[in-house]
Amino acid sequence: MRDFHLPGRSPAYGTGGMAATSHSLATLTAVDILRAGGNAVDGAIAAAAVLCVVEPQATGIGGDCFALYAPAGKGEVIALNGSGKAPAAAHLSWYLEQGMKRISLQSPHSVTVPGAVDAWCQLHGDYGKLAFAELLAPAIRLAEDGYTVHSRVAHDWAQLAKKLKVTDNASRMLLIDGQAPRAGDRHRQPELGRTLQTIAEQGRAGFYTGPVAEDIIGYLQSLGALHTLEDFAAPQSEYVTPISTQYRGYEVVECPPNGQGLTALIMLNILSGFSLTDFAPMSAQRLHLECEAARLAYGVRDRYIADPGQADIPIETLLSEDYAAELRAKISLDKVMPPLADSDFPTHPDTVYLCVVDAAGNAVSFINSVFHGFGSGLVSPKTGVVLQNRGAGFRLEAGHPNAIAPHKRPLHTIIPGMLMKAGRAVMPFGVMGGDYQPTGHAHFLTNLLDYRMDVQTALDFPRVFHDGNACQVERGVPALVKAELSTIGHQVVPVVSPHGGGQAIWIDENGGLTGGSDPRKDGCALGYE
Repeated sequence: MRDFHLPGRSPAYGTGGMAATSHSLATLTAVDILRAGGNAVDGAIAAAAVLCVVEPQATGIGGDCFALYAPAGKGEVIALNGSGKAPAAAHLSWYLEQGMKRISLQSPHSVTVPGAVDAWCQLHGDYGKLAFAELLAPAIRLAEDGYTVHSRVAHDWAQLAKKLKVTDNASRMLLIDGQAPRAGDRHRQPELGRTLQTIAEQGRAGFYTGPVAEDIIGYLQSLGALHTLEDFAAPQSEYVTPISTQYRGYEVVECPPNGQGLTALIMLNILSGFSLTDFAPMSAQRLHLECEAARLAYGVRDRYIADPGQADIPIETLLSEDYAAELRAKISLDKVMPPLADSDFPTHPDTVYLCVVDAAGNAVSFINSVFHGFGSGLVSPKTGVVLQNRGAGFRLEAGHPNAIAPHKRPLHTIIPGMLMKAGRAVMPFGVMGGDYQPTGHAHFLTNLLDYRMDVQTALDFPRVFHDGNACQVERGVPALVKAELSTIGHQVVPVVSPHGGGQAIWIDENGGLTGGSDPRKDGCALGYE
């Protein structure tokens, strides 16, 4: 029960359906779709499309998505990998011959083929209920008629304005008189609106073939990229077998690699061997254990996670209790571990996560992203499509599992989560924020399952993140706790922007829904009866 003397908000409740997203317009859209007869899949796609308009710094149809879908009464979780691939000509030798040591974040070579639209169409075709055009209509209207820029979006936009000034297309479409829009300003994206209308009318073909694809490919090739129309026309998304682990009597389900959901599961396996409730939720000891578990799990991520179609990943071994015990034994309660090998994977804060549960109990956990803020910063001239920079996550290192190769998916950070118990979906959940996401999953679930917080309080609770070099703390962490972390040996540094954002919807045994949405974003959870 929250303390009503303190700032905060109560969870949302309902039985007829619920949506939780990082933006109020997207949440309202999903609820409208549900009340119009759509199901959870319809609501998730409609909300994601709206977010591609109103949170352009964080997501877009030029990005990727992953989804977990738990059909009511089926006792299963369906996982869809909607991450795009490198071009057919993306041979490692070519990049090395150009003298590259890594792929620049704003290079055309950082652009992988967008997988989001392909995944939306696949998911809708297999499980949706309403017409696809009906789902995209709210996003089209907002792009063409305009929308009011919200506070967190404006905050992020201002920090990225310099990036948008680099190219004429981005500056023209995403700045107002050369400046980032402020909170309360109106912004329109007519080019994007026309592209969304084409997709609404033609489905997948409207994006991956024809004038839209030709505009994107022509622009990329003019910058020296290797992409072709054939790369775009090829399928991107695929259904995959989810992976999971047990934590405090629940099954935690994640998408398999190339996503980093495995990292979250390894963290939970490590933490399961500690009695966290021996320590206060806001204590140096609890946060220290999370930091150390993260350092170990992220080390595993950077050694192993890649496209499983082109790399051998020993998932069963990495999720075994023996391996968790081996990692756990490295952790001491009173001092930090020696330095581990640094990761050279680029960090970033921008993604959107949402979840929807309908009246029948179908649950969707859905995440969409363009990687860094405004992705590569490259926007095709006629379509208004912001192109992601996922390719910057590849290694230019022969023999590494995550080395770039033709038709290969890079190590991916965005991870939706689903909590199950006794074959029943209990909670779709996710915590966005790039590299932070596995830590976010573990922190949120331990808040919920160990410390018995409600979903909103568990999302509100202050966060820390060990990026391999330092313990980055939010302002909500008390000075005494920061001092104790320093005494243990952590290099404690303040973080400029808060860690991530998140949403969750708890489904009780009677079908009652309890939702939460992260105050670090502009969103909310809404339910109805």
